[in-house]
Amino acid sequence: MKFPRKSISQSVMLALSSIAISTMVAPIAFAQSDSEEDEAETIQITGSRIARTELEATSPVFTVSEIQLEMDQAVTVEDIVRKLPQAAAGANSTGATVGDSLGSSTIDLRGLGQNRTLVLVNGSRVVPFSFRNAVDVNSIPAGLIKRVEVLTGGAAAVYGADAVAGVVNFILDDEYQGFETTAGYEFTDGGGETFNIDATMGTAIDNGRGNITAYIGYTKREELLAGERDFTENGPTLVAGVGGNFSDVTSGNSFAFTESGNLVDDAQFVNITPQRYLIQPIERLTGNVFFNYELFEDKIEMYGRAMFTQVRVTGAGSTGQTPVTVNEQVLINSDNPFLTPAISDLLTFDADGNALVSVQKNLGFGLQETRTVRDTLQFQLGFRGDITDFIGWDIYGQYGRTDGTAKVYNNGIRTDFQSIADTRNIFGPSDLRDLSSTLIHSNRERIQSVVNLTISGDSSDFFELPSGPVGFALGYEYRDEEGVQTPGAALASGTAYGLGGISAIDAGFDTKEWYAEVLVPVLSDLPFIKELSVEGAYRHSDYSNVDSASTDKIGLSWAITEDLRFRATQQSAIRAPNLGEFAGPEVALSLALFDPTSPSFIPRLGGRFDGDPCLDGRGDSAQCARLGAAAPGTPFDTAQAIYTFGGNDMIQPEESETTSYGIVYTPEFVDDLDITVDYYDIEITDAVSQIQPIAALTSCYIDDPVEGNPLCGAVLRDPSTGLISQTLVNDFNLAVLSQSGFDIGVRYGFGDLGEYVKGLQISYQGNIVDEQSRQNNATVAALDCKGTFGTSCTGDFASIVQADYRHRAWIDFSVDAVDIQIGWRFIGEVDAALDDSISIDSQSYIDIAATYKFAEKYELTFGIDNLFDEEPPIPEAGGNFFGTVSDYDVIGRTIGLTFRFRP
Repeated sequence: MKFPRKSISQSVMLALSSIAISTMVAPIAFAQSDSEEDEAETIQITGSRIARTELEATSPVFTVSEIQLEMDQAVTVEDIVRKLPQAAAGANSTGATVGDSLGSSTIDLRGLGQNRTLVLVNGSRVVPFSFRNAVDVNSIPAGLIKRVEVLTGGAAAVYGADAVAGVVNFILDDEYQGFETTAGYEFTDGGGETFNIDATMGTAIDNGRGNITAYIGYTKREELLAGERDFTENGPTLVAGVGGNFSDVTSGNSFAFTESGNLVDDAQFVNITPQRYLIQPIERLTGNVFFNYELFEDKIEMYGRAMFTQVRVTGAGSTGQTPVTVNEQVLINSDNPFLTPAISDLLTFDADGNALVSVQKNLGFGLQETRTVRDTLQFQLGFRGDITDFIGWDIYGQYGRTDGTAKVYNNGIRTDFQSIADTRNIFGPSDLRDLSSTLIHSNRERIQSVVNLTISGDSSDFFELPSGPVGFALGYEYRDEEGVQTPGAALASGTAYGLGGISAIDAGFDTKEWYAEVLVPVLSDLPFIKELSVEGAYRHSDYSNVDSASTDKIGLSWAITEDLRFRATQQSAIRAPNLGEFAGPEVALSLALFDPTSPSFIPRLGGRFDGDPCLDGRGDSAQCARLGAAAPGTPFDTAQAIYTFGGNDMIQPEESETTSYGIVYTPEFVDDLDITVDYYDIEITDAVSQIQPIAALTSCYIDDPVEGNPLCGAVLRDPSTGLISQTLVNDFNLAVLSQSGFDIGVRYGFGDLGEYVKGLQISYQGNIVDEQSRQNNATVAALDCKGTFGTSCTGDFASIVQADYRHRAWIDFSVDAVDIQIGWRFIGEVDAALDDSISIDSQSYIDIAATYKFAEKYELTFGIDNLFDEEPPIPEAGGNFFGTVSDYDVIGRTIGLTFRFRP
């Protein structure tokens, strides 16, 4: 038995040449002659560890080909993921996410959350960057990707925890031979330009006994500021001017200073939205080496890889971008040397010569920004070989580490403003920039170690069933996860200006797992049963930090005829709590940061609190009285309340059940037509969830104002005042998430049309959501999330857009030496999750690309994404950054040019 050197080789496409589906791998197995079986190469399929000579996968696997990647001019993995109908936004370059993303790009399959999507490279795990177990896919070299395979649905029985929503497997070309270099440039109006250059080289060594492949790449993406786009004009962010706004507390006299220093009556504010990042600038350097070598010919092969990526990104961390301002009362003495007669006439001095003055002032530091440097390193060394002609073994060890340092600029150590008012001129645009300093946001280490042993093959050495041998895989995996975060002293202690909320973490856990798979050919070559096989998988996981868990899978693959195949799976999956969930400390922030009516409000934190229903009259009066709330109209300063969140050391694994049924139809009487339709149903129970204050208050006082509503306990009140004192947003196993729908793939080749148009082909892949709901806990009704947007239906880093229909369709054809593609991306209409009177219309994007090959060595690709320069929608409420949402294209029309040289 020859063990494969890569998890998916080019022979996949050869084996499926008559039935290949460009939009979705639709495996159909055919009877083969003995000679064909001898020539077929064993392969592995994403979602299984059993090597086989025929593709008999029971779960649908969607594939993005290398040709498609070149047409898309994918510079980063984010460029790939944002066009997948099965994937939602996750964290991305817009930075419209919470501060823990730190400029990362993550994958969110089905909109179920980045923490429920497992990311692999060549079939093995990629080291996460965060404590929420998310992988920054910026660390994966896009230029080396040969294919992307997406399995949507649980796969924990095969790969272990985290594969609840599915698996994304990036197949890198680790056996490249030759030399290739690529240079690309993408630009848009006003900023956001991207430049990329890379080189791939590889060669056989020792007369073909091995191969070594090397890749190096450099990418730079410039900033795109919000002021370059008209749609941001309706989302102003007003902060006090640097001149300051003042009010004499005793008399109520108000005055302000303009930026030029003129004394005026009206308060002065400045809109800082135009200076915000719409696209975060990034600089990336990556180097990778892959090798394999036969230590003993046809006996043992050694293989491995070393991957390094450094990412430098500037954006909005947990402190946001809002400039540092103060809003305090100070005493101004009549002897203050900076007072002018005009100011003194507006102040009321007491017998001691002091006037109490309310001050609202921008300190003039400029917009805050967080600069992150993140190094990702991963090593793998493995050995594989044969036990018999039909059984092989594979063992590898893997070590990955992500080190990140984040610094906050244009912030500083908080200084007593009274002392500033006594010694500095606060009246007018005085220069206070010397009070600013660079602060450490955090230093982070994230380590993942894996040891895996698999024995796989088939039963040919011992027996064969009438329809063939039984395939199997047995294995053991040990995985160790560690994370250390050291926050900057000022952010940890709260002595910095603005939002801190960064705490120390030093935690880890390990898991020991046994797994087994079996593939049984049941029947073949019978009427209506060309081939029938059953697949099963089981994994037992023993965790050091939570209870042990088991997962299983059973699947059916039934080729009714050579034209039609039916497939089905039933599987369970788990997601073990990540480091942030079970070991994250409780962090306290001012509730004013979440209050849209507060001067301290941070727009990207919107949608989590909208006021106290008992104070503004929305709440049930009996419930408000029962819980001791203050009377309607009572003044409430949210700066006096806290918003707390963090982990929970009592948390347990999530559990899920996934069912899928599918058909693959490739009619012999219609050339080049392939159709796949797969139905899926995913239900996640004991899902880790947090109750945001807006949801808890709405349930307690408006929707379900009954005694004993447990959500009332998520918001605490001061017994002496009846005002909110604390909101609790910790992690608990509370929620039930469910989603069902259809994945559809179609490809039809028309062939040549006339003398000039050659190889015309249309392709389509779409996702239709049939039902989707989120039940935050057993005491409340499930929320219908199908076709909605807003934070009410989201989980950890999940997209806030839950469209019930998405697709990507495209047409390919050639004219002479030019390959042309025209694509159409579509996101269906969505309504606000809690108010269906607010909606976002469906969005369409047209992309075009053309590749010209000349002189055999050169290739030039020209493309335009978002051809008609569609702007993102601006909902009336429920959005995030500038009111828009990050699933939509905020860049506008992008023009790209890529030159490729293959000598």
